[in-house]
Amino acid sequence: MSYKNALKHSIFEVIGNCADDLKIDAYVIGGFVRDFFLKRGEAKDIDVVAIGSGIKLAEKVASVLETKPEVTIFKNFGTAMLKYQGLELEFVGARKESYTRDSRNPVVENGSLEDDQNRRDFTINALAFGLNKSNFGSLLDSFNGVRDLEEKTIRTPLNPDITYSDDPLRMMRAIRFATQLDFVIEEKSLQAISSNRERIKIISKERIVDELHKILLSKKPSKGFALLNKMGLLQLILPELTALQGIEEIEGQRHKDNFWHTLEVVDNIAETTTNLWLRWAALLHDIGKAPTKKFHKKIGWTFHAHEFVGSKMVYKLFKRLRMPLNDKMKFVQKMVLMSSRPVILSEEHVTDSAVRRLVFDAGDYVDDLMTLCEADITTKNPRKQKKYKNNFKTVREKIVEVEERDKIRNFQPPVTGEEIMQTFGLKPSKEIGIIKDAIKEAILEGEIPNQYAAAHEFMLKKGKSLGLKEKNK
Repeated sequence: MSYKNALKHSIFEVIGNCADDLKIDAYVIGGFVRDFFLKRGEAKDIDVVAIGSGIKLAEKVASVLETKPEVTIFKNFGTAMLKYQGLELEFVGARKESYTRDSRNPVVENGSLEDDQNRRDFTINALAFGLNKSNFGSLLDSFNGVRDLEEKTIRTPLNPDITYSDDPLRMMRAIRFATQLDFVIEEKSLQAISSNRERIKIISKERIVDELHKILLSKKPSKGFALLNKMGLLQLILPELTALQGIEEIEGQRHKDNFWHTLEVVDNIAETTTNLWLRWAALLHDIGKAPTKKFHKKIGWTFHAHEFVGSKMVYKLFKRLRMPLNDKMKFVQKMVLMSSRPVILSEEHVTDSAVRRLVFDAGDYVDDLMTLCEADITTKNPRKQKKYKNNFKTVREKIVEVEERDKIRNFQPPVTGEEIMQTFGLKPSKEIGIIKDAIKEAILEGEIPNQYAAAHEFMLKKGKSLGLKEKNK
């Protein structure tokens, strides 16, 4: 059966003609073919395998295209890449691979198409379409990959124990694909992943995090994290999360399982935002509960200051996983630190001053914080769920009302430190900080509006109370 309709883009015919000119066979393989059968839309990343030199084929293709795209060559890997009409094409010569125990980087030799398909991670990624004139659009499916697509199964072309031991990143990829595609991992693969889990330690943190990102950005991230946990990988990668698992009972008092609660929160937030770092905040929002858990006879289980402890743990976790220690990390820290603030507000009478302080502390991220808190509602009691959602709706409305009136977000003092110095003839001193803080507190408490005239008058009164005299009086 021919699948020429999958190869409608003119680039495929160009590649095929160039391959014929060079007297080599060429195939499009991997994700492009898989996604065609899954009807996931046309992939922008295209892998082309040549039975010969992938680099020469890439150079030939670039030379005949009108735009003459630049070819980026990676000699060490025998690959070449070029960009054309929004597509990113990677060309590689067919190869076979062998591995050593202490590295996922294989020893590479030239090989046949069968060798190249053998080295693929999963049967669904080993599918290929012919590009030469003689076989244009023909499907090569050596491992029943189409059947596995139909049966929604993740399976390795060869012995899974060897596949996962050779390149342990494939364990993460198997779980990621199962999560993204809502597939199941075949039983032999699950057993192989579990028995090879310690091998994940030879994989770079950056590659592990890349897979975690993709799991977090999937429609239902909990599936991936539940599988990572079941296979024993999560304990090795994110022990802060697995430490939340379990329910303790003392004197008839129990606490909820904060690990499974966390996965519910992540699924909830995945329904409302694609913000990767907000999803990270949802994943880590309760990590401070394990180290702060205590039982008190009179009040039961407590997790005192778990938000503060958790926010400190975020930095250590990001550093260990070599994740960015920049504004992204600080955003996650802030979300974890403030994760209970709107909850407390929603349980009490919502005062203007409390809302002003929330907006002041959260700044531009107040909407993200509210999204996180709404995702944190995991009660199965319909009456309680409705009550909590209505309470948060009230808080959101109050935020809009207060922000429109008082302009607290990204607060800038109406009176500057320079003006305080000029007014009272001061040099840099603690009195300036005292006056600025007093003005800020007065605005947040609603004693004065967030306006220059009111703040200036308040400054004069505060200065007087500190024994300061106006310079021009």
